[in-house]
Amino acid sequence: MMSEMARQRLMLDVAEYDRLLADLYDSAIDDHSWSRFLSRIQSLMQANFVTLILRTPQDSDKGLMIVIGDVEGQGSITYITYPYTETPFVNTPVNRVFTVTDVMSKTAWRASDYFKSFCEPQGVFHVMGADISPSSGGIFRFRITRPESMPDFSEQEKRFCAGLIPHMGRALHIHGLLGHRESLSSLYSQAIGRLSIATLVLDESGRILEDNQTARSMLEHNDGLKVVAGRLEASYPGDNKRLYQAIRAALQAEPSGPAPLSEALSVSRPSGQVSLGLVVEPVPQQEWEEGGGRPRVIVYVRDAVGKSMLSAAMTRQVFGFTPSEAALAMELANGLSLEDAAQSLGIRRNTARAHLRAIFSKTGVRRQTELVRLILNSVVTLGPEAKAGRGKMSVLDSEP
Repeated sequence: MMSEMARQRLMLDVAEYDRLLADLYDSAIDDHSWSRFLSRIQSLMQANFVTLILRTPQDSDKGLMIVIGDVEGQGSITYITYPYTETPFVNTPVNRVFTVTDVMSKTAWRASDYFKSFCEPQGVFHVMGADISPSSGGIFRFRITRPESMPDFSEQEKRFCAGLIPHMGRALHIHGLLGHRESLSSLYSQAIGRLSIATLVLDESGRILEDNQTARSMLEHNDGLKVVAGRLEASYPGDNKRLYQAIRAALQAEPSGPAPLSEALSVSRPSGQVSLGLVVEPVPQQEWEEGGGRPRVIVYVRDAVGKSMLSAAMTRQVFGFTPSEAALAMELANGLSLEDAAQSLGIRRNTARAHLRAIFSKTGVRRQTELVRLILNSVVTLGPEAKAGRGKMSVLDSEP
């Protein structure tokens, strides 16, 4: 009778099975979808808990997991302490579904310290699960549980679960790949920002889809470039015409052809400062991609008179400067004369000259222009931006 009930539960129609897999593959790109997928499994299996263990505890670290059931924080990715090394399921073959009776007898299970300490208090008796090893590496532990008042998991339920394991492995693999690419993309974006390069991603109409902080700060000034109805525009009509000629040229690049040449141009600024330099490039496209509103063009902008984002801590590490020397070197690298740098830092001109002599000695350069070139071409520009900004020497000296 119980096996017939289990069979009826697992007789999913195509639409229901499609929703189950849709939630699973949505989880590859959206962490919140894991809770929907696991909740469907809980309902389908009439389980009291469904758990996906994302990371087992390491030394003093807690385990990272998603739990559906009557626990605090259910459905969210949470850190939970649990006795991973004490569980009897620690050495089960990967990508293979198991139940308690595949590992030990029910009598041994009842007598085990793990069951008495951690399962029985939570109303857990029947356990079905699998250790999933996606092709990208790692082990993810999938567990479904029921109380003793419910029937044990049937062979049909085990087969159904086994059919899901390859899909879960693929979803976890995709999730890992996307996570790695997102991390790398974030690192590249941060590096671009530290180099004071504004980046704007446009669609086919010139509408801004994405931008970085440098670009947002630049556009706030409306000095050379501005945003009109969501579109990137130059301040002057002649510059705007050349900008959109470059954008159209990028749009006409063949998706599968050779890498097109970048279009470079400058746009004048109403403030009278040195023109902004722009590079316009097409975003590589797949031949089968269609439709509007997609990233099509990327625009890089440099402000020749803008202040470089230099790290005081990294300047000291790379060149062996004292905090005072690093502060002066950063001001000089940002275009100030020695006199202006001394005034900005609140020190005497003779003190600044003494610091400059020490800087020359440590770097081996003899001219201020050589020093500026050395600093701006070094890895200092890739370090985290100094938080203190311009200020008195005492503020800079307090940096760690």
